[in-house]
Amino acid sequence: MATKGRNRSDVGTAEDYFSITPNDGADLSVETRWISVATAGDLAVQKLDGTSATLTLPVGLFPIRAKRVLSTGTTASGLVGYV
Repeated sequence: MATKGRNRSDVGTAEDYFSITPNDGADLSVETRWISVATAGDLAVQKLDGTSATLTLPVGLFPIRAKRVLSTGTTASGLVGYV
């Protein structure tokens, strides 16, 4: 999966962003460097190494590297991925 020519450890200023629709069966078009949450709740993600985690997040912008946002377990909404 592409990372827009950036190093995986680079979490600086975003070059692009996209709306995230949680999906249990499909990876995001590009790995996120940050995810913003408009409505607080749980965010279930698949990390770059393939393991999963569920985070309880308030409204805000978070430095989360993810290749998939799972619909099962995600209650947060208004999700935007930044790359």
